[in-house]
Amino acid sequence: MRDVPAPPELVAFLRAHLAEFGTAPDGRLFANERGGVLGSSTYSRVWKEARRIAFTPAQVASPLAGRPYDLRHAALSTWLNAGVDPTDVAERAGNSVEVLLKRYAKCLDGRVERNNRLIESVLQA
Repeated sequence: MRDVPAPPELVAFLRAHLAEFGTAPDGRLFANERGGVLGSSTYSRVWKEARRIAFTPAQVASPLAGRPYDLRHAALSTWLNAGVDPTDVAERAGNSVEVLLKRYAKCLDGRVERNNRLIESVLQA
């Protein structure tokens, strides 16, 4: 088991969910109406609708966060882009630094222009 950081907003959301719904008999956070495992079709349907609500039409048409697992990629990339030491990011993710940099060190949507400005700024100095 490892500690996984979570922003206070997410912690508050999860605590409210637990207060209202509790957990499944086996301790899972989300369950179907009978307390069983949620089917993959349910996850897919809800994820598709959440993307439609949260994203612009162009983002919905893109592969951005196409699967729930893509959130892991986004989180680890965000931490790296924020300047968090790769060793710390890898430890928090339960990966080696090699795997982290090979699989997760990606640019986030909308970061290309920012990165171009940073490069131009350094070249002009």
